[in-house]
Amino acid sequence: MMQQIELFGKFCKFFLQQGLLLSLLLPATALASCQNSTSTQTPTTAATADAAKETVPVAEPQALTAASLRLGAERVDFYLPMLKGKRIGMIVNHTSLVPQQNGEAIHLVDLLLKEGVQVKKVFAPEHGFRGTADAGEKVASTTDPTTGLPVVSLYGNNKKPTPEQLQDIDLLLFDIQDVGARFYTYISTMHYAMEAAAEQGKEIMVLDRPNPLGHIIDGPVLNPKFRSFVGMHTIPVIHGLTVAELAQMINGEGWLAGQKQAKLTVVPMEQYTHNTPYVLPVRPSPNLPNQQSILLYPSLCFFEGTPISLGRGTPFPFQVIGYPDHRFGSFTFTPTPMPGAKNPPLEGKQCWGLDLREVTPPNELDLGYVISFYQLFPEKEQFFKTFFNTLAGTDQLAAQIKQGLTEEQIRASWQPELESYKSKRTRYLLYPDAQ
Repeated sequence: MMQQIELFGKFCKFFLQQGLLLSLLLPATALASCQNSTSTQTPTTAATADAAKETVPVAEPQALTAASLRLGAERVDFYLPMLKGKRIGMIVNHTSLVPQQNGEAIHLVDLLLKEGVQVKKVFAPEHGFRGTADAGEKVASTTDPTTGLPVVSLYGNNKKPTPEQLQDIDLLLFDIQDVGARFYTYISTMHYAMEAAAEQGKEIMVLDRPNPLGHIIDGPVLNPKFRSFVGMHTIPVIHGLTVAELAQMINGEGWLAGQKQAKLTVVPMEQYTHNTPYVLPVRPSPNLPNQQSILLYPSLCFFEGTPISLGRGTPFPFQVIGYPDHRFGSFTFTPTPMPGAKNPPLEGKQCWGLDLREVTPPNELDLGYVISFYQLFPEKEQFFKTFFNTLAGTDQLAAQIKQGLTEEQIRASWQPELESYKSKRTRYLLYPDAQ
C-alpha cells in the first residue's frame, strides 16, 4: 500500500510540474477493495464486437484496487501495431495522459511521436487541447508550440471533422477522459468523429478510460426532439457506460447519420469493472476541479438552465448553489471572473445558498436541489429557461416540477424507459457490471 501511495505521489508531482493538476482529491477510495474480473481483454473491432463480448468472461471476484487497472492508452503493445504505417489524427486533450512505470506520466501525443507513429494533427474538443477554455467558449484552431502539430478545434462552428481536415488522415484516435453524464460534450465530439470517419472511409480507434459514475444508471432518457450537442443519444442523464462501450452502442444502434457504420476499434482497459472506484488525477474541464464536483455534476448541471448559480467564478464550482436572496440558505459566495469562468453567472452578486463540499452524493440523480430551489424561487415563471429542457432531454421534468410532483413520483415516470435502456446497454458492455 505504501508503495502505491508513493507512486501516486510521483504521478501528482508530474502533473503539478506540467501545470495540469490544478486541484486533486487524494484517492483514498481509489485504494479501497473492489470486485473485478481477472480476464485479459483484447482490442475489439466493430466486426468482432459480439464475439468479443462472449470472450470476456466474468471470473471469480477478487480484491483489486484502482491502482491495478490499466487504461486503454497503457496497452501500447496491443494498439501500436495497428497504428504503424498509418497517418493518425488524434482527438485528445489535457486528460490524455499515460501513466508510466516510474510513477510519472506522458501525454499520448508525445508517447506516439516517441514511438515513431506518424501523427499528422490534433483535434481538440470543448475547452481546447490544454483544457483551459470556458464552457461554451469558442476555441480557435492553432499550432501546438511543443510538437508543432496543427491543432484543429472541434468546438464552435466546426464540431465535426471536415473531408478536407481528414484528407491526410487514415485513422482517428480518440482518448479523452469522460465523466459519465449525457450532457458532458466530449462524447458528442466522439460521435461526430465516428460519423466523419464513417462518411470518409477512415478508421477510428477509441482507447478506453474509467467512468467515475459507471456504477449508476439514472435520469430521464433523452427524447430525440431535444437532441443537441449536450445530448445526442437516447440514453439517460447518467448512462453507466465507458466511452468505448458508448462508441459500440452508437455504432450498433445506428445512431450515426444515415445509419452508417464506423470502422471502429476499441481498446478496453484491463482489471476494471463498473464498480471500480476511480478518482480522476486531472480535472477533466475547468469547472470540475475534484471528485466531489464530478459526483455532484449530473444533479447540479440542471441549474445551468435556471437563474441559480452553481459556483462558476468561485474556487468550488459544482459544489455550491445559490442566488442573491437570503431565503436560499445561510452559505454565501460571490462569483467573480477567473480562469475557466471569465464571465460567470451572477458575477459580482452575493449569493445565498448551500455548501455541498462535504455532503455524500447519493448513487443516483438527486432532484432534491432543483425541486427545493424552484419552490423557494419568488418568480416561478422565470425559473426554467429553454436550456433546462435541453439539458434534461425532455420538457416533462420541468412540467412535473411545476405540477408539484414529488421526486419519487418523477423518478417513477422514468422507469419504463430506463429499464428498456438497461436491457439495450448490456449488449455493449466490455466489463462486469455493478448493477
